[in-house]
Amino acid sequence: ALAQELRAAGIRTELDARVDVGFGRRAVGWELKGVPVRLEVGPRDLAAGTVTLVRRDTGTKSSVPLAGVATACLEALAEAQRSLLEAATSRREAATADVTTVDEAAEAARSGFARLPWADLGPAGERRLADDGITVRCLRRTDGEVPESGDEPDLSATVARAY
Repeated sequence: ALAQELRAAGIRTELDARVDVGFGRRAVGWELKGVPVRLEVGPRDLAAGTVTLVRRDTGTKSSVPLAGVATACLEALAEAQRSLLEAATSRREAATADVTTVDEAAEAARSGFARLPWADLGPAGERRLADDGITVRCLRRTDGEVPESGDEPDLSATVARAY
């Protein structure tokens, strides 16, 4: 019934009712699969009318009433997404250097990303960077949006090493 309620709320759900595998091994297995939110339901939880909600990104556990479990799961999923995106954006920005020349871009891209004006790069600059294994990763407008084509004015190019 709980799995059906979660599915009805649009949450992809799988019930792990294996009894031949210990709880710890099952929990670690789901973490390794990357499941962002796990619900633990035991006899004491059922007697209390609650379930334990575990977030993978923080490891926090919280007791949630059975009646509000779908809402709590949706909130936990949204918060995990927001938190992970914020952390990834922060890491990306910390690893990105704003440069003005192709040589500076080549140096900065050895250890992260380099952002420079697209107009300053040109085909010769791309060939120079390619010699170092560095390629253009994306083009952006000044407002951060992706352009329709590379012909728009005032674009910036983000370059990095290819691995």
